[in-house]
Amino acid sequence: MNIVDSSGWLEYFADGPNADWFAPALGNSAELLVPSITLYEVFKVVCRQRGEDAALQAVAMMQQGRVIELSSSIALLAAKLSLDVKTPMADSIILATAQTHAAVLWTQDNDFEGISGVKYFPKITVAKQ
Repeated sequence: MNIVDSSGWLEYFADGPNADWFAPALGNSAELLVPSITLYEVFKVVCRQRGEDAALQAVAMMQQGRVIELSSSIALLAAKLSLDVKTPMADSIILATAQTHAAVLWTQDNDFEGISGVKYFPKITVAKQ
């Protein structure tokens, strides 16, 4: 099973420099889990940048995977992980969801660098001309 965090989804939707790294996980919807907090984060960013129609299209694609709601057990594990590995709330929920479902977490968010079970790709920034 695979989980792509919000940074990966946003990179993919923007066709950013790391988009191809996320394509294998995103192209296999049968093995794709989507934490509900990821829907929130991606919808918010895409809505702000490109409007509600584009955000709804993004979420529709995300929902081709299996959406995982925030349960009490995931919430408690996320709180513990936040304390242990010093990740922000949303990142902790995403990581806890991955661990609960024995999924690989795909990301370019450096908060996850070096964490077991995470496939981390350093973010490539393109200089504006």
